Amino acid sequence: MTSKNIIPQKHSISKKDRSKLTGNKPIVIWFTGLSGSGKSTLVNVLEQRLFKRRILTYILDGDNIRMGLNKDLGFSDIDRKENIRRVSEAAKLLTDAGVVVLTAFISPFREDRLNARKLFGVNEFIEVYVKCPIEICRERDVKGLYKKAKEGKIENFTGIDSDYEEPENPELIVDTSIMSVDEAVNVIEKFIELKLIEQN
Repeated sequence: MTSKNIIPQKHSISKKDRSKLTGNKPIVIWFTGLSGSGKSTLVNVLEQRLFKRRILTYILDGDNIRMGLNKDLGFSDIDRKENIRRVSEAAKLLTDAGVVVLTAFISPFREDRLNARKLFGVNEFIEVYVKCPIEICRERDVKGLYKKAKEGKIENFTGIDSDYEEPENPELIVDTSIMSVDEAVNVIEKFIELKLIEQN
């Protein structure tokens, strides 16, 4: 709950001013999907492409955030919600600074993703559902997390003993079980081109 004694300060330089300085429209590209679906991989490749186009970007990645900003949070439903709430606010601060933000979080609950979307203006939030059958995610198991969950070493693991609520109306769906990394990133990059203001 926000205190009634806290009064937001108005500053002279606006989000629009910063956008003009960076030369692109600040947006959030929110990648959601199961562990092992390929979110971090896609985000990394997409950022490299945008960087080559001189577009200012920043990645907010689940594991990295939990090592710093959210290191005090666990994996209960309440902590997961708080994790996404903090990330959403961090993304908002970055877009206010004129940055294109790429997020890679399981973000399993629709309500949390919707609340994140509400922080941004029209066409500023692009939800990308990185779709992949859990069977394939288990086979990939790059981090060994599915194995640990199966052995009972991890509790509340999404897709095993904690639900993942698929997006109902995402801007994009990329199925990494049938698309290569380049194919998926091509689709995403083409879609967001219209959302960005090209550099001079």
